Parts: sequence; structure tokens; C-alpha cells
Amino acid sequence: MGDSRPLGVFDSGIGGLTVFRALTARLPRERILYLGDTARVPYGAKSPETVTRYTRESARFLLRRGIKALVVACNTASATALPSLRERFPALPVVGVIEPGAQAACEASVSGRIAVLATEGTVRGGAYQRAILALRPDAHVTQVAAQVFVALAEEGWSEGEAVDAVTERYLAHLDARVDTVVLGCTHFPLLAGAIGRQLGPTRRVVDSAATTARATALELAARNLAAPPSRTGNVRLLATDSPERFARVGARFLGSSIAERSVQAIDL
Repeated sequence: MGDSRPLGVFDSGIGGLTVFRALTARLPRERILYLGDTARVPYGAKSPETVTRYTRESARFLLRRGIKALVVACNTASATALPSLRERFPALPVVGVIEPGAQAACEASVSGRIAVLATEGTVRGGAYQRAILALRPDAHVTQVAAQVFVALAEEGWSEGEAVDAVTERYLAHLDARVDTVVLGCTHFPLLAGAIGRQLGPTRRVVDSAATTARATALELAARNLAAPPSRTGNVRLLATDSPERFARVGARFLGSSIAERSVQAIDL
């Protein structure tokens, strides 16, 4: 029969649109409700207690909109708030971005030497490292804080000399034995071309957006929550601040234009 209720997707801002794009491609029949907390971005510089509170507030808002499951498309919130969300809302299936990325990296790596490219906050928290070592205790994890990648992605700079220079600065000295690299920030898939060129053809790149979409599809199927086969999917975009900027910058993440009128401003 299927479940026609919407799937909720939450991010601290706009970067989670890479996960949103992967979800719409993987689950074209789903109704997807995306909430970007653009009024309080970035989360990375805030305390764990504040991130957890913000994430709970967004989850409550989406639950009032009738969601059947929640995808936390934010690395900081995934690293900090998932246990609290699952405890506070035990009936709500919750998928984060870190566990699927870590699992895919462990499956892809032959040598067990894995690098994680992420923001300073995610690197400092060590969530990817813990998740990878929990699955593969023999792994050797290198973390690289690539904060400038976020600014490049939001400016729409995915190619060019400046992007190549920054990518080289971050990755030129990466251990040659690393055979798998996780894109541990939802902004980073926009720079996958430049990152791939710097890493070379023999290293595997794990896109956390794609792995999260796969994990979400499996979770919905396992719980009999997938949309009915006859249903046509649709999307709604919500932002807590500046829907105009959301539309402008979001177009870079989705690879298509977003009509400003399609982004609804909301209060949590």
C-alpha cells in the first residue's frame, strides 16, 4: 500500500540540498519537506547543547507537518544530536549523514587507510573517526579540516584556478597509502571534480549525500514507509531566514534554478 506522508529533511542551512538532490533522485515518488535553518547557520561554531536544542526544535516543527521519517542532512547535527533525537522521538525513524558515509568508506577501502574531508567542527568532534573505527577497528583514519571548501561551494566556485589551488593546499600532503576519501560535509560534493583530480584515479571518493539517500531508501523499505508505487513525488523548501538568498545559493547545489516563491519563510 505504501505511506503517503512526507519525508522530512533538515539542515542548518543550504549545504543539505546535496542530500536533498540525492534523495529526489533515489526516491522520486516521495513527498519531501526540506527545512534549512538559515537564521542560525552555521552550527559548527555552537556548543553541543545549542546544536541539540536547535535540532530538536526543527524536528518538532517537521513532526507537526506530519513527516513519517527524518533525514538530518547536517554533519554537525548528525554528530551531536542524533542520540538525543532518537531518545526524544522514539517512534520517528531518523537517518543521519555520518553513519552511512562511514559504512560506505569501510566497504570501499582495501587498505583500511581512510581520509575524511570535513569542516573544522566535524573534525574537532571526531564523529566520522569514531563511526569508522566502530565498524572497522583496524582502520587508520586521517581527518582534514577543509573549511574554505564551504565558502567556495556557496559562491558557486566548483572549478577554476582558485579552487584547484585550495584543493592542492588541503590534499597535496595526504598520506599516499590512503585509498578512500569521505566527503564529510554536504557542501563538498559540489567540488568533487577538483577533489577527484587532486586525489588521482586510484583513490575512491565516498559522497555522503549519495550514501545517505541509499540508507534512507533502505530504512523506509524496512519499515514499510515507502511511498505508494502509483504516487508522484513533490518537494517543498522551507527556510528560517532570507528565502531569496536560499533560492539564489540553493540553485548552485541543485544544478537548477529555484523560483524564489517556492521557498517559504517560516518561524520555528
